[in-house]
Formats: sequence, C-alpha cells, structure tokens
Amino acid sequence: MDWKDAFELASYVVTVVALPFAVWVFLAEQRKERENEEEEAYQHLSDAYNDFLRIVLDNADLQLRTNAALPNPTPEQNERMLVIFDMLISLFERAHLVAYKEAMSPTEQRRWNSWDDYMREWCRRDDFFNALPLLLRGEDPQFQSYIKRVAQEERGTSLITS
Repeated sequence: MDWKDAFELASYVVTVVALPFAVWVFLAEQRKERENEEEEAYQHLSDAYNDFLRIVLDNADLQLRTNAALPNPTPEQNERMLVIFDMLISLFERAHLVAYKEAMSPTEQRRWNSWDDYMREWCRRDDFFNALPLLLRGEDPQFQSYIKRVAQEERGTSLITS
C-alpha cells in the first residue's frame, strides 16, 4: 500500500466514522449547554421567588402565608398588599414566559409544575383573586389566559374582569 492509498483509506475512515462522531459530540454538547441554560434560568426564577417570600416575611402583619385574607386591613396594609401582589404577578409572568411551553419534556414539566402550584396556591386567596383583574392589566395575553384559567379551576368561578 503506497501513501496515496493510505491517505485515501484515511479519508474514508474520517468520512464514515470520525465526521459523524464529531457531529454527534457537537450536538450532545449543544444539548447539554441548552439544558444548563434552562436549569440556570429556572434557578434564577426560584431565587426570585425565595426573595419574594422574604418580602412576604418582612410584611408578616399582612398574613400573606395564611389561607384567609387579612380581615379589615388598613389603607396602608392594602397598599402594601397590592404592591406585593403586583411583584408576584410580575414574577409569575416571567416564569410563564421563560418556563412554560405547550409541549414540555419531563424535566421541563417538573419545573413548571412548581410554578403552577405556586399560582394555584395564591389564586385560592380571596384578596389575591379579587385583585387579579387590576393586576393583569397590560400583562402578556397568554399569561393572562393561563392564570385566569388556573384561578377559575381553583375557585370554581370566573374572574370578574371589569
């Protein structure tokens, strides 16, 4: 076998074996990088929700972690509650835009289920549910539809949107 035949054989090996392997490695690395980016985005959202819960804790007088709404809140408490609810809606919308898809992988679905659980929990509160029409003004239309459906499922009643 001369050099020409050896190079020709080597080129066949590269074409048949090494090139497809290199493409496979590239695609695997791309998928891993995409998964890491999705995990990082989920972690940022999770951190943001933890920060939100610290705000809730700092405003313990509003009793936002109880099931029932605060009876007879003062105007100042109402204002703080509305601001906190506005922050929460903003966070929910961001989670919806970043993490929600019609067709999700099992990992994406698991991540999204956490956010769906949070939304359902908050929609069960009378004060949050009653504030939704005001809070949803100007939000993403798909997010509005999603959280309205969640609220309706949790409350068994339609959201008044006047």
